[in-house]
Amino acid sequence: MYGSDKEALEALNGKHHALLAEIGKVIVGQEHVIKEVTTAIFAGGHVLLVGVPGLAKTLLVNTIAQALGLSFNRIQFTPDLMPSDIVGSEILDESRQFKFMKGPLFANIVLADEINRTPPKTQSALLEAMQERSVTVAGQHYSLPSPFFVLATQNPIEQEGTYPLPEAQLDRFMFNTWVDYPTYAEELSVVKATTADAVANVNAVITGDEIAYFQQLIRRMPIADNVLEYAVGLVGKTRPGHERATADVNAHLSWGAGPRASQYLVVGAKVNAALNGKYSPDIEDVRAVATPILRHRIVRNYKAEAEGHTVESIIEGLL
Repeated sequence: MYGSDKEALEALNGKHHALLAEIGKVIVGQEHVIKEVTTAIFAGGHVLLVGVPGLAKTLLVNTIAQALGLSFNRIQFTPDLMPSDIVGSEILDESRQFKFMKGPLFANIVLADEINRTPPKTQSALLEAMQERSVTVAGQHYSLPSPFFVLATQNPIEQEGTYPLPEAQLDRFMFNTWVDYPTYAEELSVVKATTADAVANVNAVITGDEIAYFQQLIRRMPIADNVLEYAVGLVGKTRPGHERATADVNAHLSWGAGPRASQYLVVGAKVNAALNGKYSPDIEDVRAVATPILRHRIVRNYKAEAEGHTVESIIEGLL
């Protein structure tokens, strides 16, 4: 597709700027959220978006899908949603033969809205698909479209009637991205734009084949041993009782991050470097992606909660 990896990395940088420009036609602010979602897409990871209602999480995902020229499905998770409602099911057709009807999971980008509102049975059907990128129905194996991304949303305030995702299932998400309120100036721009009759037209600037190519390119990117050691060492520091664990970690954490965090730190650092015009990641790139990768993988103990230590402040201490 491109002459050399150097040329391909420069093309990726150009495509990313064009992508941000298209998203910026509709989404005001939320730069760190857009950056984390696009980073995860080029790394081949999934994202959990956490934020209160009305912060345009759904609009953001829809806009990104349009700018990427990918198929998009939204699934609203409810307590009565069954695994077959998202995966699909077999039906009898006119000729009395069983035929598989694909569920909404069969899209390039799937928005799992309020994933913590549905029972564990349905959550695990989605999480299996995220891990394997395929589903099994009635003994038949079906591959999901490529590329395949799940962007799930979670509302942190309403805990009535919710089923929190277990740590092992949270681990499937590359990033846990916090979506915050807009600033006063951003909110002013949003209100001005959404109360007029102008509709922004989002153009597709990158194809699914190009995304797959760039994902392979990121994997081929060289990384220095000291950067690799820093990433793995940083994850080791989060584990209480580990030889690298700090006194703060031993006192305030009951559980640390697993090896998947190390893998995501390295791939995330490579993407961060590529999107900033570098040909190899350094320690700063690892630090840039550390918080959203580690945020949902470390578990505070009662002492940390009683003393008011947040997960973010503990990660900050490690960095």
